[in-house]
Amino acid sequence: MAETPADVRKDIELTRSRISDTLQELEQKMNVSQVVKQNPWPAIALAVGAGVLLSGSRADVKAATATAVATRGASSRIATVLDDIVSQVMQGFHAAVETKIESLAMDVKRAISAPVTRVSTTGAAAHTDYTPSANDGMSVNAPRAD
Repeated sequence: MAETPADVRKDIELTRSRISDTLQELEQKMNVSQVVKQNPWPAIALAVGAGVLLSGSRADVKAATATAVATRGASSRIATVLDDIVSQVMQGFHAAVETKIESLAMDVKRAISAPVTRVSTTGAAAHTDYTPSANDGMSVNAPRAD
């Protein structure tokens, strides 16, 4: 039986539609957060069961023992170097966060037209006042010496 091109196209579109619907159903079934929201009690039971099984296997104790054995041979020099590196990274992170917080605070002060105090890297405070202007809402006055 000969099919016309229109029949073939219609058959292809129907197949595509069925595949698309099937994929959507599979995505919904595989969405873990949606499954947990729809079935919270079985999800809790599964989590508790997994916790009991893992605690019974004492995998955490085995991992801690293996880590202790592996690090026993490490010299104290390596530990000192690693401590220094971590300290430097934390100091850099602290400085970056502090700079960002100061920048955000100054932006808020500018937005509300409050006096802005900047702290220089030497620790001395340099004051700059911002006052509202008729044309742009903010203007900068010369820094004042305190």
